[in-house]
Amino acid sequence: MFQNLNSVQKTSGDVHQQFSSYLKDALNEVNNAQVASNQITTKLVNNEGVELHDVLIAQQKASVAMSLTMEVRNKGVEAYQEIMRMQV
Repeated sequence: MFQNLNSVQKTSGDVHQQFSSYLKDALNEVNNAQVASNQITTKLVNNEGVELHDVLIAQQKASVAMSLTMEVRNKGVEAYQEIMRMQV
C-alpha cells in the first residue's frame, strides 16, 4: 500500500515547473486554435475548396478556447486579490 514515499514527494520547484509547463501548453493550444481559424478563413476567402461549416466550426472552437482562457485568468486574478485582502 505504501510505496517508496521519497519517490512520490516533489519539491515546490518541481511543482512550479510542472504547473508552468501546463499553463504554457494550454496557452499554446489556444493560440494554435486561433491560428487554425485564421488559416481556414483565409482559405475560404481565397476559394481554396474549404466548406463554410468547417470555417464556422474552427472559429467557434477558437472562440470557446479564448473564452475559457479568459475565465481561468479572471478566476486567478480574483484568487490573488482575495489572498492580498487576507490579514496576516
